[in-house]
Amino acid sequence: MKVAFRQAAVILFLLAMLIVNGLANILPLNGLNTGQVSDGFPSLFTPAGYVFAIWGVIYLALLLYATYQAFAAQRDNLRLRATGWWFVVSCIANIAWLFCWHYLQFTLSMLAMLVLLTSLIIIYQRLETGRSQVPLAEQLLVRLPFSIYLGWISVATIANAAVVLISLHWDGFGLAPQVWTVIVITIAALLGALASWLRHDWVYGLVLVWAFAGIAVKQAAEPLVFAWAWGGIIFVLLGMVIGYIRKLRLSTQVAL
Repeated sequence: MKVAFRQAAVILFLLAMLIVNGLANILPLNGLNTGQVSDGFPSLFTPAGYVFAIWGVIYLALLLYATYQAFAAQRDNLRLRATGWWFVVSCIANIAWLFCWHYLQFTLSMLAMLVLLTSLIIIYQRLETGRSQVPLAEQLLVRLPFSIYLGWISVATIANAAVVLISLHWDGFGLAPQVWTVIVITIAALLGALASWLRHDWVYGLVLVWAFAGIAVKQAAEPLVFAWAWGGIIFVLLGMVIGYIRKLRLSTQVAL
């Protein structure tokens, strides 16, 4: 009974999240769609508009995950049992973020974003991504969706923090916005490289590459940011290649 309740909760809270996300832009909440709020507080870390189409991929992937975890054959899957309720938490945080964002409560939106990020990190760890072998179906329908989702929320958390600081008229400790953008791109690129190295997770890295490319397109008039965004792309891609080579070597050592 408890397992069935968890499986149903995953589906119901995902549907609630999707409905609220849709209505937030259809109504829209507070008379503003999500992009209009972002445009009102421009940041050099904000990517081009087309980049946000990744949400469609995330939603589809999460629907596949929710369907897969509801199968009777997955009732005793320990990884799904350990992550289901954390996914519910992530859905609640996502919904809370939307209301905070649309009503311009940016500090509260940052708290909601951090809860979302934390819940996804816990899910990622409990799925043992890059640490254990799982059936192909689980790899594609569980691990892959959360690699995409976590990758994007890693980027979104930084972007959200930038908006919070802009709304508070923070002076950046005297450093130019371009310098801070370089710093956060560097941090994000390191995260992508580490995911490739430690978890052999090329999907997480590709999400960052997608975001960096969008930053380069949007900020083409800012030479430093433009160049650093492309540098971040190259760095993450190199990390993915090195991580793949490391995985092959580890596999060879195990075989021997």
